[in-house]
Amino acid sequence: MTYDNTLKYLVEQYPEDFIRYLLASEATDIQILKTELNQEPIRADSVTFLQTANQILHLEFQTLPASTPRLPLRMLDYWVRLYRQYNCDIEQIVIFLKPTTSEAVFVDQFTARNTTHHYRVIRIWEQDPEPLLLSPGLLPLATLARTDSPQSLLQQVGVQVSMIEEEATKQSISVCTQLLAGLVFEPELIRQFLRREDMRESAIYQEILEEGLQEGRQRGIEQGIEQGIEQGIEQGRQSELRLVIRLLTRRLGSINSQLHSRLQELSLAQLEDLGEVLLDFVSEADLMNWLNTIEN
Repeated sequence: MTYDNTLKYLVEQYPEDFIRYLLASEATDIQILKTELNQEPIRADSVTFLQTANQILHLEFQTLPASTPRLPLRMLDYWVRLYRQYNCDIEQIVIFLKPTTSEAVFVDQFTARNTTHHYRVIRIWEQDPEPLLLSPGLLPLATLARTDSPQSLLQQVGVQVSMIEEEATKQSISVCTQLLAGLVFEPELIRQFLRREDMRESAIYQEILEEGLQEGRQRGIEQGIEQGIEQGIEQGRQSELRLVIRLLTRRLGSINSQLHSRLQELSLAQLEDLGEVLLDFVSEADLMNWLNTIEN
């Protein structure tokens, strides 16, 4: 939920920045469309629809390439729903956030008999950071961009954030930058270049925390403010675990109890790594070999 809320906030607060960067065009009359279309809304990492005068920009941010249903089918489903409702040009862009060698991040179309649907794919770690450094709303994404010196890039982003004149904007962008930078940087390094105090002072941080707490309560999880972040991390791990087990079950069939217990012990980072490679598994032996590899 942390990344979802962060990216949703950035796109909805700075839609012009994203349209300028992704479509190379200027637009001022922008409408944020509801992310639930017709029946059975699809769960995704972060989905936003921006409607301009002549088209809809559908943005989908993904931290992991694996999903259920699979991403290409989901993009086709969204296109059909959007086109049926708005009957206009639709530009769909999937932005992968976390570096991976998974073949899934290179797929940019859905193909079936008599049907082919294309969409754009951006692997943010391959992108030039310079355009991202020019707009406040894109600064958090700049921490994930291509660089030969990650620490220098993080420092450069920190400098740009510090130059934002309006204090509330600076705090919000700082918080979003720290949260997204956490995908690739250690917390200690992030704290060197971005003010930790911005976290608790920022309205967006409180909003993200509150939404996380509300979701936790809806699932029967009682969370206190002081324990919110720690429990949020564990909640994220459990959500990732459920997703990985669901994907493994669809891929391999039922998982035996011994392997299930070993999966329960994996960290969030290990579960994310497993989510990237499990699409290549053909039997339980592949899963067991992978688990043995990370334990050695």
